[in-house]
Amino acid sequence: MRLPHHAEIVAALRRPTLEEPWRVLLSGCLAGAACGVDGTDYGLGERLPEWARPPLVTTFGFCPEDYRLGTPRTMPDLHDGDGFAVLAGTARVLDEHRNDLTEAMLAGARAMLGLAREHRVDFALLTDRSGACGSQVISIGCRFEEPVQHRRGVGVAAALLLREGFHVVSQRDFATLEGLHAIVDPSHVPDPEARDHHDHPWVLANLPLSD
Repeated sequence: MRLPHHAEIVAALRRPTLEEPWRVLLSGCLAGAACGVDGTDYGLGERLPEWARPPLVTTFGFCPEDYRLGTPRTMPDLHDGDGFAVLAGTARVLDEHRNDLTEAMLAGARAMLGLAREHRVDFALLTDRSGACGSQVISIGCRFEEPVQHRRGVGVAAALLLREGFHVVSQRDFATLEGLHAIVDPSHVPDPEARDHHDHPWVLANLPLSD
């Protein structure tokens, strides 16, 4: 399974400067936009790390789901595979009413890729567990139906960014975020207890790599 390799992300990044700040693509909700399915930002905007702000970091927010589906909207969920499978045409995106949203999600993913290319972003910081932006853990099938099924994998927009060579980080990848903080601020000492989402005990116990 092809997932982001975060050690490579940190090792490959240049140190940002006032003249050449990092250019970071954000999920719209992480940028504070009220673009969630319920018309809020899920409270994520206020959690954007302080280091991920000007003057050393310039961000560009975009919600690939809102792009064609609007806000509020029904819940777009992956069926029969992850974002890479959607790109390959072997999986679909359906809402809780079984409406096919695949083309809308692909359009949003392509628009997000266009923004990444336009601004030559250094990496993308995206919201995990999303059918569009998830980069470590996603749900398979409708999230309104119990039991909710999770697996390791990526959403549609994250898959397209990865396929085209862009680095992707989840807002739950705390170890990687600590490493990025230390690049922005060399005085910062990363928390040795921080874990990325794929190393969380629940993920390790419930979502095997072979899934």
